[in-house]
Amino acid sequence: MKASLNQRLSQRIQTGGPISIGVFLGEALFDPWQGFYATKDPIGAGEDFITAPEISQIFGELIGLWLAGRWHSMGCPKPVQLVEYGPGRGTLMKDILRAARAVPGMLEALNVTLIEASPALINVQASMLGNAPCAVNWQNALDDVPMGPCLLVGNEYLDCLPVRQFIRQNDAWHERLVGVDETGAYQFQFSPTPASDVEIEMIPPVLRDSDEGTLVEVRASIAPLMDALANRFSKAQGVALFIDYGPAQSEIGDTLQAIKGHQKVDPLDAPGTADLTTRVDFAEIKRAALAAGLQCAGPVKQGAWLNRLGLEYRAADLMKKNPAQKSKLARQVYRLTDDSQMGELFKVIAIFSPDMSIPEGFDGV
Repeated sequence: MKASLNQRLSQRIQTGGPISIGVFLGEALFDPWQGFYATKDPIGAGEDFITAPEISQIFGELIGLWLAGRWHSMGCPKPVQLVEYGPGRGTLMKDILRAARAVPGMLEALNVTLIEASPALINVQASMLGNAPCAVNWQNALDDVPMGPCLLVGNEYLDCLPVRQFIRQNDAWHERLVGVDETGAYQFQFSPTPASDVEIEMIPPVLRDSDEGTLVEVRASIAPLMDALANRFSKAQGVALFIDYGPAQSEIGDTLQAIKGHQKVDPLDAPGTADLTTRVDFAEIKRAALAAGLQCAGPVKQGAWLNRLGLEYRAADLMKKNPAQKSKLARQVYRLTDDSQMGELFKVIAIFSPDMSIPEGFDGV
């Protein structure tokens, strides 16, 4: 009988020493046998957490129309690669494709690819998109998607990328790691060895001279992701839209959290049973994109962006057609756009080819 994820991780640490938080998160989320995303569908009102596409169809429809606008700005190329990172249950793509039906010629031009690491979620997505109006493919990485003009979207994808934490001690940066105590229970501890120059380069420049005791989080995979987009968009026009939660400017402090059944739990407790995330540093996303030679618009607040795209008008139209659903639709709009809900914490950022115009919804920023 195969040992549990908890047993295997604990034994690994006892044998090889403490591991980075990014490694711990990767195992807890994507272990092929007992990882959080590998074994279940965690998304929805009755599950562990809920995402914007599950709240309202309007969210995905507006993104679909936004993507259609970008497609038109490219000259309506055929084919065009429509790629979604971390597509959850497939709800967002279903709504995007519904919106694309209203755009002459777009469905016929699309080559749809979902990039998903969870076998369990692939099964859910296949069921959700079983009657999709065009063929849907699954791949493991962007490199597996054919080259050509590209429309890419990732909703709550960036927060799942591996994160590392460093703390300032004795005028040096030391990595915060996950170890075990004498009973085998997980605990945070700091590496006695100072961070290397390469590791320090990952820390946002504005935070490198922070005060003693400051903790910062970094995602080493952001720069390679932007380089991959730059490589692709240099060969053919493309745009990537990312929506996630986090600050517009780099911040200090520990943002690691675990969500289980819509409640916060200890992130080191029972790996594989809760969703582990950290806040996205949008300033670093933008810095990495510009460094890779790409254009960047945003970040802007999700609520403002959706309203600029006409969310209130679409909601009013649905209310008129479905008067019995008026209260429900109003609650959905409130949850997506109000500053006390998802409207301010969640941000939207667009990364695109140098020769493309500023996308809709960003007002030239």
